[in-house]
Amino acid sequence: MIHLFTDFGLAGPYIGQVKTVLARLAFDVPAIDLLSDAPAFNPKASAYMLAAYDSGCGPGDVVVGVVDPGVGSSRAAIVVEADGVWYVGPDNGMFEAVVRQAKTSPRGWEIVWCPPETSNSFHGRDIFAPIAARIASGDTPDSDCEGMYRSLSDDEFRRADWPDDLDEVIYVDRFGNVLSGVRGDSIKETETLCINGAILPRRQTFSDAGPSESFCYLNSNGLMEIAVNMGRADETLGLSVGDQVTIREL
Repeated sequence: MIHLFTDFGLAGPYIGQVKTVLARLAFDVPAIDLLSDAPAFNPKASAYMLAAYDSGCGPGDVVVGVVDPGVGSSRAAIVVEADGVWYVGPDNGMFEAVVRQAKTSPRGWEIVWCPPETSNSFHGRDIFAPIAARIASGDTPDSDCEGMYRSLSDDEFRRADWPDDLDEVIYVDRFGNVLSGVRGDSIKETETLCINGAILPRRQTFSDAGPSESFCYLNSNGLMEIAVNMGRADETLGLSVGDQVTIREL
């Protein structure tokens, strides 16, 4: 399976063009939209989202991860393999949280192949999608016979200075629920989140909170999430992507 994780949005032509390439080159491999509204222009926040939401990927799957404000610049295009899953995208840290949480040692390659018709501004369609299709069809970088890749050492594609958990707001969903980059298993049961001066009580789920109560909880993908029962946490607490989250004792 090919999983698309992008900030392209579902409206407009972009996802459709990427899927057209995938359907043409890997017609027998399903392509699904894992996330199409990743934090725009923000590969760091997106990296922690991807690590939480790619848990449905299995060995042999390919993730096309494209949040790429540096498209057309000197940033490299890469492939990373972690726990048998292949990740294709820009070398801007998009895959750091994934490989940091991997059970096996990750491997990385720079994509040196570039078709002559490549645009300056749409590498998702012109480079990443064709490479993803090749890998999904079994033509992986570790069996490269055409000189399409250059093997990378760990320090060439890793971000050693990034934290294991990102103490920030990384995503706001359509309901106004606010995701942090803090994994639930990285904080104690006696700790909670504090943001914009609000100390949030911890609840198991929405029905445990009072009407219009602000709270935090461990969401279904393992991240600490901020919510308001029957309301919008982003508006109630004035939150947006990038806001700092702190952890404190209850």
